[in-house]
Amino acid sequence: MSTQIPVSHMAFVRARAGRSAELGARLSALIEPSRSAPGCLSFALQHSQCDPQLWLVSGFWRDQQAMTAYFSTPAMQIFAELVEGLMVNSLDFHTFKEVSAAQAIGQTRSWVHKMAG
Repeated sequence: MSTQIPVSHMAFVRARAGRSAELGARLSALIEPSRSAPGCLSFALQHSQCDPQLWLVSGFWRDQQAMTAYFSTPAMQIFAELVEGLMVNSLDFHTFKEVSAAQAIGQTRSWVHKMAG
């Protein structure tokens, strides 16, 4: 029996000059459909307090399968539309998985060893 490991995604979306309000309105359309997607634990849209052009879209998912399935839904088409519509200056998208303390320590030691050796 496999154990479900929570995963997440974060997209930092920077609006083109003068398009931030429009970008925020379009991104807000993702909130409700995404929150009701199978396996969604949490979904949020945030606006930077110090950079009016920067938005953060984040989702937390029950497991990799749920997040991958979500990426195939029509809701994700909005990112392509925003880029094609020249509303977005940059889009920085990352996915993450939960790790134990031991895994994090091991990864850190490995990275330090590679940097030093």
